[in-house]
Amino acid sequence: MISQAITPRELDRRREQLVDLQRYLADQEREYAELRRRVQGFIDRYVATLGPLYMELDALESQLYCAMRYLHEALARNGLDTRGPDSPKATAMPQLLVLPAGAPLPPEPEGGLIQVGPPPLKTLYRRAAKRLHPDLAPDDAERGRRERKMAEVNEAYATSDRARLESLLLAAGESMVKVRGGDADAVMEWLRSTERAVQGRLRVVQAHIALLTNHQMHALGESVERAEKKGLDPLGIMANRLRAQITERRQELYIGQRLQPESSLTEAFLRQREQRLGGGLSAARAP
Repeated sequence: MISQAITPRELDRRREQLVDLQRYLADQEREYAELRRRVQGFIDRYVATLGPLYMELDALESQLYCAMRYLHEALARNGLDTRGPDSPKATAMPQLLVLPAGAPLPPEPEGGLIQVGPPPLKTLYRRAAKRLHPDLAPDDAERGRRERKMAEVNEAYATSDRARLESLLLAAGESMVKVRGGDADAVMEWLRSTERAVQGRLRVVQAHIALLTNHQMHALGESVERAEKKGLDPLGIMANRLRAQITERRQELYIGQRLQPESSLTEAFLRQREQRLGGGLSAARAP
């Protein structure tokens, strides 16, 4: 029986709200997928164009670190206190977070949402006839059994004996929900819990859309696209800047690997490099 506090109209309204919410969630997930596809597409271009140059620059920085470390330690042994070089850090290539898979929705109550209240007596009679009609019997023995059962069905229907008709249907294999109706309270609770699950998923999807929208590669990608429409080549310019840095590091490495710790040029070289990196060389002669 439908709970007096829950009307069929209210159930229908909540079902429609749930369908609308799920439709909106699907739209948001499609928006996320399309946005991620665009941003990831630009990241792939960015990495393909600049990734090898960054790797080469990182390798040179590692070699420079070893050379500078050697000079620093050699100067320290000679009584000159210098600031040691900072350990190099590999350039991190941009990556996107992956939207986690959504949790499965709560299972629907038995019988789903098709029939909530108990069906009318006439519906029960028709269902009994479909299950027990003698013409559906595969043999004479079964036909005789069905004829006896149908006689009971006809009598129960004629006397409006709902309990007996339900009992005959259940014995014939009909589901409890189709015979006695669903639980409106259970259906409403399913609707509420499903709404909460869909809303939770929606918040996760929208949070990832916001992360993508605010991602630095999204802004950079849009800037690059606008520049390219004007005939410019911003990725090419960035690549040329990296090549210039690579050339500079190669020159520094060439000098650093050939300097002798006893040379007066060594301290000046370290000082110049520290200033370029934004630091300073703290030097004090030991007494």
